[in-house]
Amino acid sequence: MIFIYSKLNSKKNLNQTAQVKEEEEAIYSSNIIKGVNYISTDLKGNEYIVKAAQGEIDLKDGNIIFLTDVSAIIKLIDKDDVKITSNYGKYNIANYDTIFSKNVIITYLDNKITGDYGDFSFERNSMIISKDVTYANLENMLKADLIEMNIKTKDTKISMYEQNKKVNIKSKD
Repeated sequence: MIFIYSKLNSKKNLNQTAQVKEEEEAIYSSNIIKGVNYISTDLKGNEYIVKAAQGEIDLKDGNIIFLTDVSAIIKLIDKDDVKITSNYGKYNIANYDTIFSKNVIITYLDNKITGDYGDFSFERNSMIISKDVTYANLENMLKADLIEMNIKTKDTKISMYEQNKKVNIKSKD
């Protein structure tokens, strides 16, 4: 319990009292979590792990948490792991859908996909990467507007937003 003493005739002390109360309210209404770690497993045994340096719960929707310095691993049964990192994320704790933004890097096997936006969904069974997308493996490098990947099969669609533009592919020979 905190007691605050102030003189009724002193404006300075009243202002200080109000300031202390505002600081106390800010502390109690804080929704920041350090060292966020979520692990979920589906009925088939596939595992999804999301870690972040910091998370902030959305006050309007308690199922949403905004993340900073994000890393995620998708561990699929009988498939290779998919690793994802980004500067920021938005994680839905109800359905595990995650949006990654700024410096998104996705790696699996010898493949690396980079972009500025990633949308991962268990419900859709897909990952969509967009905005300045580069896909590289041991043999090729390509640039596109959009890459959509089926999480389970790793089938990948690569496209451009405009029909008259083409995906840029270069061989690393």
